Amino acid sequence: MHDPADSHPDIHWPSGFSPAEAHGFHHVQAVVPGPPERVFRVLTDAAGWTSWVPGCEEVSTRTFTQTFEVLWCGHRFEVYVGENEPPRRLGWMCLGTSVRLYQGYLLTEVGDGTEIVVESAVRASLPKAFDTLTPTWVERLDELWHAQLARLSDGPPPSV
Repeated sequence: MHDPADSHPDIHWPSGFSPAEAHGFHHVQAVVPGPPERVFRVLTDAAGWTSWVPGCEEVSTRTFTQTFEVLWCGHRFEVYVGENEPPRRLGWMCLGTSVRLYQGYLLTEVGDGTEIVVESAVRASLPKAFDTLTPTWVERLDELWHAQLARLSDGPPPSV
């Protein structure tokens, strides 16, 4: 996993989910074309997630709400939105069978694009097992995040 010391100082972590307290921590950042408002609309278009989030099979809502469910890679997660400050920051808690994670997004306008910082803190024994048993797991997670960020670069889905 990434070093918790690499956490962005502007991510707001809920109690018990700081990178130092997590079983797993992941950080990725990239610049995508377009203003933060467009990127924020894509991120909060829950109905469109199945078209661009790898592994997202189903979302229980058509509109972004405070709570909803997501079926991701065959596992059901309850999602609780903790931060929703358009177009700058977004954060949510995901609860699934024996895994809990908090994911925070920071969006900053840079030139003609948006810098996105995404960080996840995971509370479960699964990330430790993957990290120990499969050293390439972190590399695969990085590839997944970069694939998602690249899809943001393609522009919003038609419904946004």
